[in-house]
Amino acid sequence: MVPYPLAISSAFTSIIQCSTGRANSLFQFTSKKPKLNSHSNGVLNLKVSVKVKGKEEEEEEVKVVTAMRSSYNDIVIIDTPKSRLLLLDSTNNVHSILNKQGDKWTHSYWDEFATLPPILPKGPVAIFGLAGGTAAHLMLHLWPSLQLHGWEIDGILIDQAREHLGLSDLEKPTEAGGMLHVHIGDALSPSGYVSRKYAGIVVDLFSDGKVLAQLQQDATWSELNDRLLPNGRFMVNCGGINDNPTDGTWTQNYTINALGKAFPGKLSWKRKPKEQGENYLALTGPLPDLTLWSALVPSHLSEGVKQWKPCEP
Repeated sequence: MVPYPLAISSAFTSIIQCSTGRANSLFQFTSKKPKLNSHSNGVLNLKVSVKVKGKEEEEEEVKVVTAMRSSYNDIVIIDTPKSRLLLLDSTNNVHSILNKQGDKWTHSYWDEFATLPPILPKGPVAIFGLAGGTAAHLMLHLWPSLQLHGWEIDGILIDQAREHLGLSDLEKPTEAGGMLHVHIGDALSPSGYVSRKYAGIVVDLFSDGKVLAQLQQDATWSELNDRLLPNGRFMVNCGGINDNPTDGTWTQNYTINALGKAFPGKLSWKRKPKEQGENYLALTGPLPDLTLWSALVPSHLSEGVKQWKPCEP
């Protein structure tokens, strides 16, 4: 681990100005030249203009809570009055959001992952690509009895998420008995193939702002299928509009194409609207009864559930 020096001020201007990549421009930051405070802990305070799509631009005080480099990521956690954001890799994409003011929901693809449990068989659920734990927070909020297993390759990132993003709270049993079990390691490597199988697996694996190349190969999905219980499902973040050229349909998304080869006739897709990031999502298994499924989730998620459709030529 190599902590960034206070010279991060010059780099942070580009971080603040970038779009979010994985959340695809839900947030846009602009900043005047920041001023460093002189505290030895390296905390950086500055005023930025924060523009969330569909809302008026607001000026907010932003603080860099932590900034360091691990073997896998450039880790920056920033704090605003309303939320904490985890930025990673050279693209400075937002990988996790923790809202601090009542509403836990992100109005982006993370919310979709919380809709998965009611269409799964009984059993534990995994997240491949835990990052700061946004999906885990939402899933345990909605399904507090869930046994959730989060896989993350970056142990230093997990330490920071425990300290600054509330991840440690999820590792304690809820009143209903559910909790998060954290596994540090490569979820796609043979060493990650333990005997446990999962009722469902959320896959949210990126590197340098792009879906992992392995996930664009149907052989990877055929192997990963062995980690599902009978009738289990994958729900996959297949990237945003910048991952590859697209006409707005699933046919030009490389990850969905690979999934389609591994699960012929048993794959559904949807695309988040522009104001929610435009990410493509995929769901394996037969298309669920969307009316029944939508009735099992909160009202603000039910309309999104109805937007799933089968991948058809």
